[in-house]
Amino acid sequence: MFPPLPISASSRRRFLAQAGGGMGALALATLLSDSARSAPAPNPQPLTPSRVKRVIWLFMHGGPSHVDLLDPKPDLIKLAGKPLPESFGPVMTRRKVAQNPLLGPIKPFQKRGESGLEVSDFLPHLAECADDLCVIRSLHGDSVNHPQSVYQMNTGSILMGRPSVGSWVAYGLSSENRDLPAFVVLPDPGGGVKGGPPAWGSGYLPATFQGVTMRPGDSPILHLKPQPGISKQQQRNTLDLVQQLNRQHLASHDDDDGELAARIASYELAFRMQSAAPELVDLRDESAETERLYGMDDKGTREFGQRCLLARRMIERGVRFVQVYSGDTNGWDAHNDVLTNHTQLCRRTDLPAAGLLRDLKRRGLWDDTLVIWGGEFGRMPMSEQGKGRDHNPWGYSVFLAGGAVRGGFAHGSTDSVGLRAAENKVPIRDFHATLLELLGLDHTSLSFFHNGLEERLTGPGEARVVKEVMV
Repeated sequence: MFPPLPISASSRRRFLAQAGGGMGALALATLLSDSARSAPAPNPQPLTPSRVKRVIWLFMHGGPSHVDLLDPKPDLIKLAGKPLPESFGPVMTRRKVAQNPLLGPIKPFQKRGESGLEVSDFLPHLAECADDLCVIRSLHGDSVNHPQSVYQMNTGSILMGRPSVGSWVAYGLSSENRDLPAFVVLPDPGGGVKGGPPAWGSGYLPATFQGVTMRPGDSPILHLKPQPGISKQQQRNTLDLVQQLNRQHLASHDDDDGELAARIASYELAFRMQSAAPELVDLRDESAETERLYGMDDKGTREFGQRCLLARRMIERGVRFVQVYSGDTNGWDAHNDVLTNHTQLCRRTDLPAAGLLRDLKRRGLWDDTLVIWGGEFGRMPMSEQGKGRDHNPWGYSVFLAGGAVRGGFAHGSTDSVGLRAAENKVPIRDFHATLLELLGLDHTSLSFFHNGLEERLTGPGEARVVKEVMV
């Protein structure tokens, strides 16, 4: 049993200023005295009534085309092949607009389910779940470039180095399972996202809250297993000695050493995960019927289906926030040919995503789980290279699903050709405020003191919770 970490005067003042007093201090003391086997306590935050406990974010990296998937535009059909009307204002030089006429929807939209929500034929399986989908058709961001847009969608800022949404959730709520991290990322095995790991980094939050990348198989995290011939007790003894020396070093410094404290906690979490993580990623106890539900019996859908199934297993075991990335370095970036690109990506992801929604329902996880589907931006209504589309951050779609949001519902709209958000606009900061609200976190109170400022996911300006999408 290790003694509690001594708290210096400066760190005590900082903690009391952030935590608001005695109850937080008692909670912290309890956690620190618990053999140092839990991650550092998150900053206690004022909670609102929570509608969900956990989030699975299916991140379609590269920018799926909203006007071809979730945002039907009859006028785009009528105007296909013509230049963008001057009434839409400046987008690029008029010469380039003339060279890039409007491109009609690649596949038709149909009214689906009892709600009549329109979904493209690109997504036949998700279309069958239309009455469960809450589509936000008026999301908009600030950058036309992939890395900056990936950062903004994940962290609220186009600049690298800010904490991701998952890190904020881990900081505010922690994991429900002491042997697993609160925030897990399942990257696409074909390659990394544009912008890289800072998309799921913890920024200025303690490093404990960054996303932990995992993969299927016997080694879900590289270098997690001990070397052959090293018993668990030998490893425990070695870790105890290292932790004791680390704590002595930490105690000798008046200034709060957040990196060392995070490393101490990470060592302990890694030790516990050696037994928890292999069981988590071992799918042999799943039925053949469940595997078919996720498309694991088909070569084209197996890989993404396996990661969607892992996401369900993770939230079932107490992980708070799971991101599942679809798309390698280029992904849904359909500059040359939307039909070819989106046919391939929808083929891989549509059935597994629909299977995830159905599985959450039948396992009793639907009511308190939020699923997000979407990318860093959408795509232009104008053509590029004849059959492709360029990036469009000014108006695009994502969908939410789960018991806390309105199913068979579309909120907001883009203009008549899908170029810009037009009605009930949802800037990314409002989207983030809404996610936190659904989790019971007040976005104005979830903060971290950094460089003299109380930093927030939604930034210093105003953000609005989009109540219209909630049940």
